[in-house]
Amino acid sequence: MKQSIKKGVFASFIIMLLTSFVVQPTFVQAAETVDINAESAILVDANSGKILYEKNADEALPPASMTKMMTEYLVWEAIEKGTITWDDTTQISDVLYKVSANTSFSGIGLRQNIDYTVRDLYNAMAINSDNATTMALAELIAGTEGEFVKMMNAKAEEMGLPAAKFVNSTGLDNKSLGEHYPEGTNPDDTNLLSAKSAALLGYHLVTDYPESLDISSIPEIEFDEQMIRNWNWMLPHQATFLKPYVYEGVDGLKTGFTEKAGYCFTGTAERNGNRLISVVMKTASEEERFKETAKLLDYGFTHFESKELFKAGYQVKDQATLPVIKGKSDEVEIALKDSFTAPIKKGEEDKYTLQFEIDQAKLNNEGELEAPVKKGEKVGTATLIYDGDADNGYIIEKGNNKIDVVTTKAVEKKNWFMIMLGSIGDFFRGLVTSIVDMIKGLF
Repeated sequence: MKQSIKKGVFASFIIMLLTSFVVQPTFVQAAETVDINAESAILVDANSGKILYEKNADEALPPASMTKMMTEYLVWEAIEKGTITWDDTTQISDVLYKVSANTSFSGIGLRQNIDYTVRDLYNAMAINSDNATTMALAELIAGTEGEFVKMMNAKAEEMGLPAAKFVNSTGLDNKSLGEHYPEGTNPDDTNLLSAKSAALLGYHLVTDYPESLDISSIPEIEFDEQMIRNWNWMLPHQATFLKPYVYEGVDGLKTGFTEKAGYCFTGTAERNGNRLISVVMKTASEEERFKETAKLLDYGFTHFESKELFKAGYQVKDQATLPVIKGKSDEVEIALKDSFTAPIKKGEEDKYTLQFEIDQAKLNNEGELEAPVKKGEKVGTATLIYDGDADNGYIIEKGNNKIDVVTTKAVEKKNWFMIMLGSIGDFFRGLVTSIVDMIKGLF
């Protein structure tokens, strides 16, 4: 018996000893709730726009080089419109040469009298976050950086970015640019984005131009006879000291740092067809912005799943039909046009219901549809209702929490004779009712 106890104790000791030598992963699995060490942060499901987590997400802060996501978007848009092509070339002006040579701007040292293609300039901007190449693209598209800034703010308004203000294309403070700040902007000003607006900008970039991820996911690339690297440590870099920060599925988007902004990062990762977009702003260090991003992504991938909550054709009890006038049928059934899929916390399927909202413009004063009614005709929308602890809403105004409600069959219009008989019948029924009511009133 004593021998068995000794063996058990010895075995336990060996297990503890071996465990102590196991290298613990940098990022641990997310808890039920997550606490992010950043001034502001947000996590968004990119497929639906659903906000899964937020912390001070509406606070406007300097975004540093996350600004370049807007410049990237406008480059893709200009390519799409044919304003520029990837093979167009430009040369570096004296001003941009000075900016590129400034080591405090992390410049890559552009050369003059060299033809740089749009593709090369974009790679240097998106991968290495170079500022001079960013300004060169802005000038190529709009003529001057000042005019490009106007385009940036117009696009921000079009996208509905809350608390967004752009004063240059790079994310540097205007003051640091000295006399080279964009014309028409304040020399002491800086760009501003909230975490919510940064996530929404990232959402538009990956949704409208998913091919941008092919570039933002490149760890390093050759540019102008030198190797330039991506500042996103969560990509599969070769450097040993970066490997603990690598995160499966990460393929973008943009890092940023200035003294005012601190360390910030808009990240995105995809696993099993689910894409998340995260933002952390004003973290304390270069390492912390990636650790906090990993915590956000762990939280999203661990605790949320995309779930089909209601199938196409689903009907809400007590709202399954609408009355029809002048039709061969007195009513028509209505149902969901498409299935309702949404990112939800695991195990919370029963906390979701649907509410049908009928388009009143489709109905007469009596709340009836008038025949003829087509099969599949839209008569309203269904809104997803969550009866849980907290609902952060959607990053886009309408989000993906609405699905069309349509008719399930057609209702033909009665011929004129039947309509006339019906009208006569209604008249006499009304007349009889009035007479009865009058007689009742006499007694």
